[in-house]
Amino acid sequence: MPIIETQGLTKVYNSDQVPVHALNGVDLNIEKGEFTAIVGPSGSGKTTLLNIIGGLDNPTEGKAKVQGTDLDTLSDGKLINFRLHHIGFVFQAYNLIPVLTALENVSFVMQMQGRSLEECKTKSIALLEEVGLEDKIHKRPSELSGGQQQRVAVARALASKPDFVLADEPTANLDSVSTAELLDMMLELNEQEDMTFVFSTHDQRVIDRARRVVTLVDGKIDSDEQR
Repeated sequence: MPIIETQGLTKVYNSDQVPVHALNGVDLNIEKGEFTAIVGPSGSGKTTLLNIIGGLDNPTEGKAKVQGTDLDTLSDGKLINFRLHHIGFVFQAYNLIPVLTALENVSFVMQMQGRSLEECKTKSIALLEEVGLEDKIHKRPSELSGGQQQRVAVARALASKPDFVLADEPTANLDSVSTAELLDMMLELNEQEDMTFVFSTHDQRVIDRARRVVTLVDGKIDSDEQR
């Protein structure tokens, strides 16, 4: 069974009473362990697709399933809980909590899952070490570079032990060195821990590293290339 499955996924927005088809019948399966880039021009539906797969938006038609669960059938409360335990998110703007340290940002997700404070601290330190930030655990986001903030975001995404990580334009605000380091780290996690990554990106540096590239054009899959 695919870890992610979409069937006839369609999303229509009404802008000034004019329907805009962000997605138009997308059928896509993602297997465990994939390192996949969703690419396409602006307005092609990349972010909308990730948002629906991540349970952050609802389709107009069709289904999005994670581990066989149809996200559209879950109540708001169950969907929040499902995301918390099954899906990791990495955003373009990092979305770290400014007043919390790196350690506290990573711990926060596990605390929401109800884990003990000791487990949260131990696991958070281990994750920050894994992403190369063992000397930055007590720094707040404002004291970190963009690349370091995005590494904290990756550690936070992994903290919940998700089935997969969705990364929406994760390198958009990073320079070339930080981008290369971040992608190296993600590939290592993918290869060594079989962690599934799905990217929305227009960054050629990400596309070059991907093992599968799915191209969207006008809300439809135009090509699907295995590397």
